[in-house]
Amino acid sequence: MSKETPCVAVCMIDPKTKLCFGCGRTLPEIARWHAMDSAERLSVMALLPARMADAGLTPIGGSPKRG
Repeated sequence: MSKETPCVAVCMIDPKTKLCFGCGRTLPEIARWHAMDSAERLSVMALLPARMADAGLTPIGGSPKRG
């Protein structure tokens, strides 16, 4: 099971979009992350850049963690 995550340890939710400023995930996605299988996580991760751009949010923090 992959431990890849888009988390950059900037866990703040934008009140308008309900997206994390750091990674672009929603609270339900963050809560379920470790229960998701690898394919579901990769699917969510593929959506995050466009989701952040569509919401007008610039990711805060560094690169996503791996490991």
